[in-house]
Amino acid sequence: MGILKLKKESYKIILERYFLFQNETTSLEPLTEILKSFRVENFGVILGYLESHKQVAENFGYYVINIFKDKSFNLSLTEANILSENAFFPELRKRILDTFLPAVENENTVWAVMDNVSLRMVTNFKYFREVSQEDLYRFFDLLGISYFSGKASVKRDILFSLNILAWRVIGNAMEVEVVRMVPEYRKFDNPFLALQEELNHINEAFRKNENFQIHSKNENYIQIKIYLSHCQEFVNTAFKNSSLYGISGKINQSLIKIRQQLQRIKDILPLLVADGKEDISRNSQVLFLNILEYKSHKNNLREFADESTRLLSHLITNHTAETGSHYITSSAKDYVKMFWKASFGGVIVGFLCIFKMLYSYAEGSEFSHAFLYSFNYAMGFIMIYLMGYTLATKQPAMTAATMAKVLSYGRNTSKNYTSFASVVSQLFRSQFISFVGNVLWAFPVALLVIYGLDVLLNSNLATQEADYLLMQLDPFRSRAVFHACIAGFFLFLSGIIAGFAGNSTVYYKIPLRIAKNPFFNQLIGEKRSEALAGYYARNYPGIISNLWFGIFMGSTGPIGKFLGLDIDIRHITFASGNFALGLYGKGFNIPVDLFIICLATVFIIGFFNFIVSFGLSIVLALRSRKIDFSEFVLILREIVKHFFSHPLHFFVPIPSELDDKAAKMIDETVSKK
Repeated sequence: MGILKLKKESYKIILERYFLFQNETTSLEPLTEILKSFRVENFGVILGYLESHKQVAENFGYYVINIFKDKSFNLSLTEANILSENAFFPELRKRILDTFLPAVENENTVWAVMDNVSLRMVTNFKYFREVSQEDLYRFFDLLGISYFSGKASVKRDILFSLNILAWRVIGNAMEVEVVRMVPEYRKFDNPFLALQEELNHINEAFRKNENFQIHSKNENYIQIKIYLSHCQEFVNTAFKNSSLYGISGKINQSLIKIRQQLQRIKDILPLLVADGKEDISRNSQVLFLNILEYKSHKNNLREFADESTRLLSHLITNHTAETGSHYITSSAKDYVKMFWKASFGGVIVGFLCIFKMLYSYAEGSEFSHAFLYSFNYAMGFIMIYLMGYTLATKQPAMTAATMAKVLSYGRNTSKNYTSFASVVSQLFRSQFISFVGNVLWAFPVALLVIYGLDVLLNSNLATQEADYLLMQLDPFRSRAVFHACIAGFFLFLSGIIAGFAGNSTVYYKIPLRIAKNPFFNQLIGEKRSEALAGYYARNYPGIISNLWFGIFMGSTGPIGKFLGLDIDIRHITFASGNFALGLYGKGFNIPVDLFIICLATVFIIGFFNFIVSFGLSIVLALRSRKIDFSEFVLILREIVKHFFSHPLHFFVPIPSELDDKAAKMIDETVSKK
């Protein structure tokens, strides 16, 4: 049917055109036009028309029955909106292809009929979902299809669908890697096998008598519901254990698929249960709406990505939350300790600024410069990490996860929000003193080193780069703010990498493999192998995260130049060091207004480093823990109230009774393994 035929005609005209007489056609064109006309009309008005034109309603019902007669609908129950692949990217590719080029199904199925009748399945579902149960019953009754769920052929399809789902669930649940996630069930009977056994009893009863009817008191039905709950608990336990054992993308998808199939069994099992005619009519409506709903969501990419990535994002933030708790200071002693850690980190960055400037003088391609810069950054970041020092902007990605974890474990009450506001004040002052430590030491160290080189070599090495360095700190002449946001994104990304590395370390049991490796045991001994394993477990995620952060920071500018794009990175600590080099290169002879602008830009860069990395990280962390964003209106109000009542708490560690509550909140959540 062409587009030109889909004219906006009234439902009355269409119904009378096709159904003033008993229409024997099996063409889908009438149904397509009717659905389109229904969507723009109030359903009560349509019902009124059909009730006053009984012959049209009867002929319309005859047509609908004729269209769907002998067409199987099990595909709509077993396939639609259920993962078909056990890996994320194959499933994503399949859904994208099906969205733009739908698969061609067997024409003798309800699935194929629905695909050919309407391209706007979501709209159809929303329309009929808003119809009241009473009006839907009247509609089904007028068309003579109220009791179709009681037909033997329909019950056979439903039962067949239940069996398909049960067989698939058993196959997925028996995978070795899935079973490994739930060692608690090794000593218990498998609930999935028990579920299938109960379904077999119903299969046998239906084979003997196709008019067999399940009642709500049926023993097999009750047992199936019990075993379904046991199976769902199996999946829940596997998800919970992922924090202990880690998880792969494949197992994550398998568990989601099992959960979807169990939920589908739970949805369609009651369609076989009826204690009276009213139940059969209700089941008919539910089956109709369910098929519409499943089909309307079958290729939903957003829902698929959301569900598939939630657990992995939870595991990522679980690792970073444990690390982030160490960046929140509560006492004056911790505050001072954080300052010195940041100061030593600033000292190292001061040297990195010098090295980066010297590397820029080396002749070579942009890719050779990318390698040199990446090596410089990665070496410095790993050194800062392994020596226990602090790079301030690395903290937001870690602390955001801590914030989300604290909230997700708490009972979200006004009292809890007050304690959380105190946690935020501790985080803010920790970030503040880290920025201060980094900036205050990166500037003089870079200045001192470039001066020493000048004395030693009798040459001001910063002269050639001075104008460029100062220009990059002028937001009116460069994209300093945009470049600071790029750096913030890479900070966020490095936190993601740390989480993935931490999860992989646990899932593949790398430390245990190192400790028990025969080659290592013979080469360095068992004790040293265990020590090496412990070192790997503690430091590998941080090392790999800092390595990639260095690569991102070092390669962005050269790659941008190669591609002709104005992209680069600006980081507050490096901006401080570069400011010192620019000043020295110009002999400290720059206009006062430029000095003020560059100084202000250093802190503007720090703000955007923080806000982008923290913002992206908190969104990921909150999403992973299913925290409602609407709660943040109340939380933000409490934080603002706490700021105005105790503003100094956000900058210096003034003792407060709220500090103890905040410390308790963190200890009871983040520290809990």
